[in-house]
Parts: sequence; C-alpha cells; structure tokens
Amino acid sequence: MSTDKISVRVDNFIKRYGKVIALEGVSFNAHPGQAIALWGPNGAGKTTLLKAMLGLVDFKGKIEIEGYDVARAGKSARRQIGYVPQEALFYDLSVQATMEFYARLKKVERARVASLINRVDLTDHANKPVPALSGGLKQRLALAVALLADPPVLLLDEPTANLDAKARSDYLSLLAALHHEGKTIIFASHRIEEVETLADHVLMLDHGKLSETISPEELRARLASNIEMVLWVNEAQRAFAQACLSDKGLDSHLNGRGTVIVRIRSEQKMRALNLLNECGVTVQNFEIESVAA
Repeated sequence: MSTDKISVRVDNFIKRYGKVIALEGVSFNAHPGQAIALWGPNGAGKTTLLKAMLGLVDFKGKIEIEGYDVARAGKSARRQIGYVPQEALFYDLSVQATMEFYARLKKVERARVASLINRVDLTDHANKPVPALSGGLKQRLALAVALLADPPVLLLDEPTANLDAKARSDYLSLLAALHHEGKTIIFASHRIEEVETLADHVLMLDHGKLSETISPEELRARLASNIEMVLWVNEAQRAFAQACLSDKGLDSHLNGRGTVIVRIRSEQKMRALNLLNECGVTVQNFEIESVAA
C-alpha cells in the first residue's frame, strides 16, 4: 500500500440542504489499497458523502478521485469508481445479459464478463433472470457490475445491510479479497463485522461532523455491550412498530428483508419487546447480533 500517493482526497467538505447542514468541515485522505469505513447513526451523512464522491449532489469544498476533481472533471472521476448501493436495481434480464449490457455501456471487452461472473461465483446462475435471484446473489451481481472497468476505487453503501448471515459472510470474503488486491475501498456501515473484516481506519461521523478517526479495534471495544435486534413483525404493523420504537427514543428502522431493526444496549433488549407489546404490536420472532448502536 502506497503511503504517499492519495487515491481519494476530501477537503473541507460541506453539504447543506437549505438551512440544514448535513455535513460540515469533513476532511480525510485515502491512500491506494486502504479501506475506510464511514460510521455513524442514521442521518449522520454517510450516504450523502458517498453520493458527493460520485458527483450526484452539489457541495462546497473539494473532492478528488485519483487526482480528478469531482466538481470540475466529474466524468473522469467517476471512471475511477465502482459503486455498489445498499440495494441495486436491475432490468428484467438474465445475469449474463445484465453484465453484457453494462459492459457495452462501460466499453469493456466482453471477455471480462465471464471472468467476473466466475469471480463472484454466479456462473451457475448466469442464465437466470435477475429478479429470481436472492438478495445475496443480487449484491454479488452489483459488485461484478461495479468491477467491470476495473476501477481503482470502490464505494459501497451498507453493502450487506439486507443480507442474511451466510450471504453476508460470503460477500465480505469477496470484498476482503479485493482489499488485499489493492483496491481502495470506502464504505458506509453500521455492522462491526464489516468494519473488522475490511477497514484499516474508521471515520466517526456524528451531528454533521467528522468527530474522530479510530481503529476497528477501538470501535469494537466501544460497541462491546451494544446489540442489534432483528424483529419479525406482521407486514401491516411494521411501519407502526418502527414508529413506536422511534417515538420512545430507540434507534430503529425498517430494512429490505421486511424486518424492523432496533439498536440497543444488550441489557435493555427486553425494553424494545415490552414497548412493542404496550403498543399492541406482536413480535413473531427475533434475532440478536452484536453490531452497532
């Protein structure tokens, strides 16, 4: 890993939505081959920062990707990036046809399609329509598309948020291999296993600021007593359940698996269940994971 060249430079980044400041004064550098995690509560600005790197939102300050200024040379900057969203959307095509479609858009030789399909272990699914794939397989396809032009920088937004435990583990193995091969990776996350597997450094975003940069080990120590509860609730009650928890000050949200997620200290797990019971919500099942608050 190079220690002098800078792959991604963010200098005094500021983003406002009207009078509301989303992020202010954020500065950091990522060197080639580094993996940096963006960590913070919902609304901390993680996705906003990633979108700015992609040139999708206007901002003040400066962002450079492989030396290209995002604001002045956006097209050249984006050519250096492979982007994987939290939940990728595709046309109703087969895996093979999807890859060939994006290869044409990116002007990539067709021979690379087969190697990438194999790389992400989708060979047995190449002729399947994408809507028939599981969430984990769709995320593998999204990663393969992001890698088509062999970009030096990967941006990922909550890459395993909607995956089950097995799919999450397999996907992290793919990303870890890319990290070891020298890709620069910047990813938003709220899962400690993602950070421990991938990150060299963790940028702590809170209340619109970059509060500090810490190691994955330090993050693990801080989160030792926090858990994430995955709650299965009847579809008709999910939005109400999430609102009930949020109204009581608990960090909760809905995810793509059709579940309610609440992050809480381990000794308070019964509080979430009791609150939902008081609201008249029936919890059909739940899982507990040692993840972020």
